[in-house]
Amino acid sequence: MLRQRILTALVLMALLLPTLFLHDPLPFALLALAFCTVAMGEWVRLAGYRRWSVLVAWSFAWVGVAGVLLWLLWQQAWFMSPDWVWFWAACSAAWLLLLGLSLPSARVPAGLRHPVVLSFMGFLLLLAAWLALVELRVQGAVFLLSLLALVWAADIAAYFGGRAWGRSKLAPSISPGKTRAGAWTALAATLLYATLCVGLSPRLPNYFSQIQIHLGWIGLLLIVVALLAFAIAGDLFESLLKRAAGVKDSGKLLPGHGGVLDRIDALLPVLPLALLLLAL
Repeated sequence: MLRQRILTALVLMALLLPTLFLHDPLPFALLALAFCTVAMGEWVRLAGYRRWSVLVAWSFAWVGVAGVLLWLLWQQAWFMSPDWVWFWAACSAAWLLLLGLSLPSARVPAGLRHPVVLSFMGFLLLLAAWLALVELRVQGAVFLLSLLALVWAADIAAYFGGRAWGRSKLAPSISPGKTRAGAWTALAATLLYATLCVGLSPRLPNYFSQIQIHLGWIGLLLIVVALLAFAIAGDLFESLLKRAAGVKDSGKLLPGHGGVLDRIDALLPVLPLALLLLAL
């Protein structure tokens, strides 16, 4: 399984990296749009729909709205007004409310469990994550990669830390495989990673070096903790959706990983939060 996960990750990186380092952000925006469209279909399936016609309809509606926004961004030379900070704040508040209402009770609130409501919620949250990806890419390939790598480092550290020292479960009623030791290992790894990013800043300016410049080391520490907490919570929330739907994976597109949503679940709440924190 681990070998299959690594091979799939290498293939994904081979697709991602060439578009990241092109001067024009459009190819990356289109690739991210394609993956998020698949994720939208998977979210709708987890919301309770099973008919392909419904999954495709929601996905086409999502790509239509995203396509219009992409065209507007392209027309404006990829410029997003500073006023967008209120949008990122609203998205982060929505995630905080959703996670706070769902994770402690290990169930999605009754008012959100209707397939239409849950699907529309996924529509908005995926749209926000995709827009945040595009905005971070416009600020630079290394800038975006430095943030993505934090989530990847946390995931890898939690996996190996959990296998080595995991005894106490983090959220047994939601995801029995996650352990408190894995979470602490992820915290240590992400703090070390962010520190290394700051050290590399003279040659490779990145997300965490910019945070450290504006908010200092204490601010950087708090922001890494906040981003990690949102990443873990996003992963747990998708696990909650899968348990409610009675499925192990959101899809089968990515061997060893499951679906696209399984691969980006931790990023969904992190990306809008990252842009909000950057504006502080």
